[in-house]
Amino acid sequence: MRWLMRRFALSEAGARELLVGCAACMLQNVALMLPVGLLYSFIMFMLKPQGEVLFYLAGVVVCVVLILASTYFQYNSTYLATYRESGRRRISLAERLRKIPLSFFMKKDLAELTASIMNDCATLETSQSHFLAPLIGSMASTLLIACPLFAVDWRMALAALWVLPVAFGIVGLSAKVQHKFSRSSLTAKTDCEEGIQELLECAKDLRSNNFMHEYTDRLSGKIKRIERVSMSAELGTALFVVSAYLVLRLGIASVALVGAVLYTKGTLSAGVFVMFMLAASRLYDPLEVSLQNLAAVIATRAGAERMNAIFDRPLQTGTEELTNRNYDVEFRHVSFGYDDNEVLHDVSFTAKQGEVTALVGPSGGGKTTVSRLIVRFWDADEGAITIGGMDVRTVEPEALMSLFSIVFQDVTLFNSSVLENIRLGRKGASDDEAIEAGKLANCHEFVERLPQGWDTLIGENGCELSGGERQRISIARAFLKGAPVVLLDEATASLDTENESVIQGALSRLVRGKTVIVIAHRLRTVMGADKVVVLADKGVYESGSPEELLKKRGMFAGMVEKQK
Repeated sequence: MRWLMRRFALSEAGARELLVGCAACMLQNVALMLPVGLLYSFIMFMLKPQGEVLFYLAGVVVCVVLILASTYFQYNSTYLATYRESGRRRISLAERLRKIPLSFFMKKDLAELTASIMNDCATLETSQSHFLAPLIGSMASTLLIACPLFAVDWRMALAALWVLPVAFGIVGLSAKVQHKFSRSSLTAKTDCEEGIQELLECAKDLRSNNFMHEYTDRLSGKIKRIERVSMSAELGTALFVVSAYLVLRLGIASVALVGAVLYTKGTLSAGVFVMFMLAASRLYDPLEVSLQNLAAVIATRAGAERMNAIFDRPLQTGTEELTNRNYDVEFRHVSFGYDDNEVLHDVSFTAKQGEVTALVGPSGGGKTTVSRLIVRFWDADEGAITIGGMDVRTVEPEALMSLFSIVFQDVTLFNSSVLENIRLGRKGASDDEAIEAGKLANCHEFVERLPQGWDTLIGENGCELSGGERQRISIARAFLKGAPVVLLDEATASLDTENESVIQGALSRLVRGKTVIVIAHRLRTVMGADKVVVLADKGVYESGSPEELLKKRGMFAGMVEKQK
């Protein structure tokens, strides 16, 4: 069971359903073999009449009923069960991605993750329903049918069955080759999907820089590479599968040849000879499909490995109970790095409730990393980060996020109404509550000019709005959420002076009485902060009020002087 779950990236329920599907396919193959036995009995009856014709008519009815029943059972146990498993796998992958640390996403591109959820699940769905269950079912049914064949005449049974291990061995030898082709194909497809996604997202920049033609040429090269890799994979598979087919076809010839020799020697009856010829004509049909299925099953290994890579990632766990006494955010000797690149070393500071704490410093100093560690997008390598004395690593990430309202520099909006985009801040908020939050964020100034007001669709990622308008919607979400800790990550860095003053006014209302952590490059925006923490050289270079740091004539004062 565990092997099946691992090899084919199945859930426990999916592995059980796969075993049932294999049994159903086996029973169907046995049922389809029954008419051969009935036909043999009828031929013997015609050669030497005995018994009643009604017996054979009843046998036909029984065969039809058994075939229909086994086919119905097989369909429900393979196709319908596989569809359920595919749904479970997609949901499980999405749930896993929801709880995996964001450091995982830094090493993966969206095209590959999308392919894992959609393409790999679909491929394994097809494998489980069309390939794997019929393959195992045909092998099991062949072994089951082989027993009476050996009981009748072991010589003829060997003549009929010797081709099976040889044929399956040929396809089995192709495992490494097919796995290599499968990985190359997945890599080529992911690279192409990433290129198409990048083209759609960056079309404006590509056109403005007259680079569209060069980029589409590169994309055409990626598409051609998929064609080459796919053709190579098909050819490589075909060489093994066709060779196995040819060997399998030798089974009928060997049955005819051995049977003829034994019959001429008088050691084999005509009836047994006919029976084996009939059995061979039916025995190889499901096996021919199974040989191709075996090749397809081998080819699914790369997709299963890619899905297992997601399932194997450790989750961020913790309790959903919040035990903080207040909302002071404290860093205690925190160190953190991306892989082997240390970004923070022995960082300690406190952002107190009711105060504005600004994080400043040169690019790469770790300001954004600090904000990500606070909300547990990543976990610190050393030290502790606490909110009101509660270690954030002990809290389930989604429960922890209830304490935070975050306003990023890059705003993500959805192709929905202004109202629904604001409502993202708090699920279940009423229209009046969302509109009130929008007014607090000064959204009403531009909403009144929209065709349908608050119900106006704003386009993909808010493309119908300006940068300042999009930023105000983000602030409205924070108002609606009303969390006690507010993170402002370069919230006004890309805005003009007029928009910046409007948004600064909205932010001043948002942060009243809360723990506020501001990341800023424009130092004039932090002059009203209660505390400034300068991050440089992986640590806290200096800290204090803006006035204190200006008097010290240190790094902060130098940065302010440069921006005048």
